[in-house]
Amino acid sequence: MAPVVVLIGPPGSGKSSVGVVLARLLGTDLRDTDADVEAAEGRSVADIFVSDGEQYFREVERVAVATAIAEHDGVLSLGGGAPIDGETQSLLAQYAAGGGTVAFLDVGLTAAVPRVGLNATRPLLLGNPRQKWLALMNERRPVYERLATVTVLTDNRKPSQIAAEIAQAVS
Repeated sequence: MAPVVVLIGPPGSGKSSVGVVLARLLGTDLRDTDADVEAAEGRSVADIFVSDGEQYFREVERVAVATAIAEHDGVLSLGGGAPIDGETQSLLAQYAAGGGTVAFLDVGLTAAVPRVGLNATRPLLLGNPRQKWLALMNERRPVYERLATVTVLTDNRKPSQIAAEIAQAVS
C-alpha cells in the first residue's frame, strides 16, 4: 500500500485545500500528517512547538510521515518542514523510485503571505512572517525540487485547477 500522491511544499502553498479537491477528484481520502501529529499528541502543532520545541515536533512528525506512507493509499499532505528530515527524504525517494508521485506545490512570497498571514498556528513564521517565510523557502526549495516528481505553481490559481493538473500527472 502506498499513497496515490504525496503533496509537499511550504506554508501557504495550498497543500490542505488542494488535497481536499484532489482526493475528491481521485475518489480517495486525504490524510494530513499535521493532523496525525495533533491527534497523537492531543494538542496543536503550535502547542507542541511552544511546550516541547521544534526538535521534539520533528521527531513526532517523522513517525507520523513514515506511518502514513506505509498505511495510506489516498492523497497524503505533509507539513511544510517534513521533507527536510533525512529519514523522510529517504522514504519519499523510495516511494518516488517505486513509481509514486511527489507533487511540489510551489508558491511565491506574494501569493503565500496572504494565505499564511500572521497566523499564530504557524510557529516558524512568528515575528516577521515575510522574512521568515523567505528564509524557510530558501532552505527548503532545493529539497522540495529534488524530491518532486511533479512541480505545480499555485500562484493565482484555484485549488480545483491545481488539483486537476496533479490528477492528470497521476493518471
